[in-house]
Amino acid sequence: MPGRKSASDKPVMDKSEFLHGRPISLRVLGDYLDLSPATISLVLNNAPGVRSIPQETRDRVLAAAQKFDYRPSFYARSLRRKQSFSIGVLVPELSDGYSVLVMDGIEDVLMEEGYFYLAASHRRKADLIEEYPRLLMDRSVEGFIAIDTALQHSLPIPVVAVAGHKKIEGVTNILLDHRRAAELALRHLHQLGHRHIAFMRGQTFSSDSGDRWNSFMAVARELGIEVPPELVVQLQLNLSSPELGYPVAQHLLAQKRPFTALVSFNDIAAIGAIRGFRDHNLRVPEDVSVVGFDDIQSAAFHNPSLTTIRQPLRNMGITAARILLERLRGQKDYPEHVAIVPELIIRESTMPPHPKRTARHG
Repeated sequence: MPGRKSASDKPVMDKSEFLHGRPISLRVLGDYLDLSPATISLVLNNAPGVRSIPQETRDRVLAAAQKFDYRPSFYARSLRRKQSFSIGVLVPELSDGYSVLVMDGIEDVLMEEGYFYLAASHRRKADLIEEYPRLLMDRSVEGFIAIDTALQHSLPIPVVAVAGHKKIEGVTNILLDHRRAAELALRHLHQLGHRHIAFMRGQTFSSDSGDRWNSFMAVARELGIEVPPELVVQLQLNLSSPELGYPVAQHLLAQKRPFTALVSFNDIAAIGAIRGFRDHNLRVPEDVSVVGFDDIQSAAFHNPSLTTIRQPLRNMGITAARILLERLRGQKDYPEHVAIVPELIIRESTMPPHPKRTARHG
C-alpha cells in the first residue's frame, strides 16, 4: 500500500538510546556491552584478576562507565569488604591555622588511598569531645585522627592523636619535641643578646601548653634567664585570630617591667602582640623582638616577617594518616608515640636588643 513502511524500513535504535531513562547498573551496562556484570565489576573495581581481561575489553568498560556516568556502589563495596573506607577527624576548629595545615597532610594521604573523612569541630567542649566519637562510630568510621584534642580514654577503634600528650591504650601520639623547640628559640634570643624576655603561656585547654611551658622554663634556667612573674602572660581566650595576642602587649607594657623580647605561644598570638606594640609606638624588632611558634602560612608574609619555631604541620598530618591506615590494614606493631623535630626559622622579627632601649609602657 502506498506510503506504508515495512518493518525492515524502521530505523535501528542506538544501544545508548535503549539505556535512556534506565537506572545504570552493572546488569544494564552488561546488556549494553554484551559482557557479564562480573567482568564489568572486575574492571571498575580494578580487582585482582583484572589483568586476565583483554585491554581492549577493559577500555570499552571504562569508556561506557564514563559515558553513562556510572560509578561502582560505595555501599556495595563497603559491605563486600566489611569496610567503610572512612575516617573520623576531631578538631578544635576547622578555621584554625594549625588544624588546617595538619588536615592538608591528612587529606593528601586519604585521597590517594581512596578514603573519605568526616570532620567534627568540638570547640574544646568536653561533652562534644566525648560524644562526637560515638556519633562518628555510628557512621561506621574505621579509625580516628584527633588534632589537638584532649582525649580522656581509649576507643574501640584505632586512634592517632596529633599533639596528643596523654598515654592511652590504642592511641598513637604524634608529638613535637618541645624541649628542642625551647632550646632553638631561647638560644637564638640569648645569642642575640636578649636577657629580659617576656613569655606567653598557652591556654590551659591546649594540648601542647603544659609540655611547651615546662620545656621553656627548663631551658631558661639552663641559660640563666630570669623569668619574673610580671613578664609572664597566661592566655585565656579561645580565639584563632590575632586578637588573641593584642591584649598581651598591653598587659606586659602596663607592668612597667622592661623587656627586650617576647616568646609567643603561637604565630597568631605573636601577630596580635606585634600590632599591640606598634599601637604603643614600639617597633618590632628594633624595640622588642618577637618569636612565634608553628610557622603558619601567613608568618612569612607578615610585616615584619615572623621569626618562629616551625612545626612541620602538614607532615605531621601525613604521618598520622599513614600510621592509622597501616593499623587498619592489620599492622600489629605500631608506635605509642612519634617524635617530630622542630626547626628555627629566622626572619625579620628578631634582632639584637638596642643597648639603650627596652620595651616599657610609654
